[in-house]
Amino acid sequence: MTYGDRRTSRGRARAAVTLACLLALVSAACTGGPGGTPQDGQEESAEGPIVVASGLDVTGSGSVRQQLIEEWNRLHAGSKAQQAKLVELPGGADQQRSQLLGALQSGSARYDVVNLDITWIPEFAEAGLIRPMPVEESGAAADDDLDFIRQVHATTVWKGRSFARPFNTDVGLLYYRPDLLTEADIKADKQPNAHWTWDQLYSSVKTLGLNPVRRDELAGWTTQLKQYEGLTVNAVEAFADAGVELTDSEGKYSSDAGKLKKGLDALLDRVGRGRVQPAALTSDETASLTDFAEGRAVFLRHWPYAYGALGSLMEPRDYAVNRLPGKAVLGGQNLAVTADSPRAENARELITFLTSRESERCLLDAGFAATRASVYGSAAKPCWPRVAAALRPAGDAPTAAATGEGTPKGQGAQARATYIRILGTALTEAVQRPRTPYYGAFTQVLQSHVHALLAAERPDTDAAAEKLDKELRDVFAGK
Repeated sequence: MTYGDRRTSRGRARAAVTLACLLALVSAACTGGPGGTPQDGQEESAEGPIVVASGLDVTGSGSVRQQLIEEWNRLHAGSKAQQAKLVELPGGADQQRSQLLGALQSGSARYDVVNLDITWIPEFAEAGLIRPMPVEESGAAADDDLDFIRQVHATTVWKGRSFARPFNTDVGLLYYRPDLLTEADIKADKQPNAHWTWDQLYSSVKTLGLNPVRRDELAGWTTQLKQYEGLTVNAVEAFADAGVELTDSEGKYSSDAGKLKKGLDALLDRVGRGRVQPAALTSDETASLTDFAEGRAVFLRHWPYAYGALGSLMEPRDYAVNRLPGKAVLGGQNLAVTADSPRAENARELITFLTSRESERCLLDAGFAATRASVYGSAAKPCWPRVAAALRPAGDAPTAAATGEGTPKGQGAQARATYIRILGTALTEAVQRPRTPYYGAFTQVLQSHVHALLAAERPDTDAAAEKLDKELRDVFAGK
């Protein structure tokens, strides 16, 4: 059922309920249709709390999302209907998606706001599970929307309508070991506006003389090649570098076997034996970060939150960060109002607060990547004072181990400022994964074929591309 179908059926129910109320002469007591669901125009009278469903906070910041919810509740202490509650869903991204789909389709959970991975927006929008955001043609609200980084805001859009607001974003970054590079006389002091190309990274690995065979040996670099979403991200980045786009903006398949072979060859070259840590084939974010921190890789592809995590794992002089060579994929989550929420107006106000300039600064300080361009500028608004205080021990200087703020011990404000500039630039250049309502099926098919290819002793990209092309055609056609 589409959102339009839901609105039509609700319109009929609303008319019937109104007539019943008039006949009974108790219209003042009539609050909803079947099941007690409030109708449009009556959202303000619905009892709270506003329930927000989200995945777990990976930053180790003391839950900045929960702190933001508590700040909202303090600001609305006089209104029971505007109080909010955060529900954190367990499990990985695939499990959270299944939980949310099941809950919203069955109505078994009363969620008003859902924090959706950016790749889920087309699926939830197409299924009529989330509401389009109001269209602001002009005024303060329209101007405020322009502050979101363009590529990041585009992740909220499906078929010309925005269905969410960007909450926290993500982008691939390159972490490296200056200590090991300096020992090999490799210049590691890259400027904020310059970064390695893949050829330069390969050249550095060759100069280091690394050709690892075992998992405990030092390798040139490592990343996430386990059969899960991290593998999809690495594959899409390699495809993008090779000029291969899998879909158009409407989610229609736009590739073919020849293009896929080009992308698969680029991925194989990138993770070829002798360059990548052998353990990468079974590594997720945690495992690859550990290999890097414990000295089994010189370079690491990872997300922004790793910057804060490394502060408690390594000496500050032993690691640094820059933009990823070539194309980097966007990640992150967007906040959307559920289609059946009886508190939609209050839910939208909460989302506006959670994505405000002050709140986005809190998210950046906690280790997430902020979605607003202004947060990366010199005139950025500070984090809400009480939230900032909750993210660090009272009276103490902030440390990464205590706050997850991404301010590693000893690196200081200058290194932090450099990191923020790098992150802001990387976000403006990032690319999206395919935009499709069938993303769940797509990523499983891609992971299966790519992982088998990487694990093969003699990988055949011609045959792999032919098989992958056939299955992707079916996937993107909804078969």
